Amino acid sequence: MLVFGEMIWGNDIYDSYGFLLAPVITLEPRWYYNLNKRADKSRRTDGNSGNFVSIKTSYHPDWFIIANEDNINFISDISIIPTWGIRRHLGNHFTYEAGIGVGYVHYLEDFDRGILETSDVAVNLHLRIGYRF
Repeated sequence: MLVFGEMIWGNDIYDSYGFLLAPVITLEPRWYYNLNKRADKSRRTDGNSGNFVSIKTSYHPDWFIIANEDNINFISDISIIPTWGIRRHLGNHFTYEAGIGVGYVHYLEDFDRGILETSDVAVNLHLRIGYRF
């Protein structure tokens, strides 16, 4: 899946505020581990309504960026984040989902390290609302 990641920043010291859009390729295989248990209790399982574990893998390539400032240095990275989450239905068409995970990010280019390293901890925290047709 190719989507655009968004970053918004603000800084009172340098009087700098802005936004950045960059492409991100994400693969997130999931295992819904309690579908049979939910079905035995006569709860909904359609549309994978249940608990899951996943491994979210994302790649931020340095193909292009869209930003409101010039000369922004974007550094490519890859992250692997094991995630636990739940997905449930609201009515016939709406779904909601929440997940949390902690993993690893590795920056693919050499850069002035300063306070940054080439590897770091990555966090995946998401809350989503969806519509099923």
